[in-house]
Amino acid sequence: MNATAKTVLVLCTGNACRSQMAEVLLNHDLAGRVRALSAGTRPQPRVAEGAIAALAGAGLPTAGLHPKAVETLLDQPFDLVVSVCDDAREQCPVFPRPLPRLHLPFHDPHGEPLDAFIAVRDQIRARLVPAVAEALGLTITPPSE
Repeated sequence: MNATAKTVLVLCTGNACRSQMAEVLLNHDLAGRVRALSAGTRPQPRVAEGAIAALAGAGLPTAGLHPKAVETLLDQPFDLVVSVCDDAREQCPVFPRPLPRLHLPFHDPHGEPLDAFIAVRDQIRARLVPAVAEALGLTITPPSE
């Protein structure tokens, strides 16, 4: 990891789907420039199978993904906090120092077919990755085919 990489926290309520996909996509698409972590205000017991399948279907890594409570990460030196659901924006904790925040809500596909998870994954890649890059002053390099 690049020593000058920016650290981004992606928040959602359960940290079981949208924030997990955002973490993986940010770490992949902005590799070496961003270190993304995700957490939940009320974490679920496990990452949604649909989220894992949507990531794996795009050739993205899923090993080690697990929901985490935001309280366990409050001592990290974040450069940006991103909320991907309205509840997480409202429940966002107070950090030890002021941090830039970005709110980009996405549909929660829990209980829906895999196509819904894939659509949310693609929306996160299309909207959130460029927004985070812009907020951090980074340029985006298109992923190699």
